[in-house]
Amino acid sequence: MTIESIIGAIVIGAVIGAIGRLLLPGKQAIGWILTIGVGIVAALIGTAIAQAVGVETTPGIDWIELLMQVVLAVVGVGLVAGLRRGAR
Repeated sequence: MTIESIIGAIVIGAVIGAIGRLLLPGKQAIGWILTIGVGIVAALIGTAIAQAVGVETTPGIDWIELLMQVVLAVVGVGLVAGLRRGAR
């Protein structure tokens, strides 16, 4: 794993996490660092699922894979926010 792929994962994770947080209604009681972490995990899992179900990698944006990642980010942000709210 190169430094470029690590930086790419952080940037994509930040974008995916932010989109997931924006799409989730209401206020989430989690910070931006945790949102980026959830986004990175959602991006990695979404990519793995897309490859497992046979979504083709195309030049440019893979819309189906991106949709999977965003849906996972929405679910992840919701779960983390709910767990943090329950812990308080």
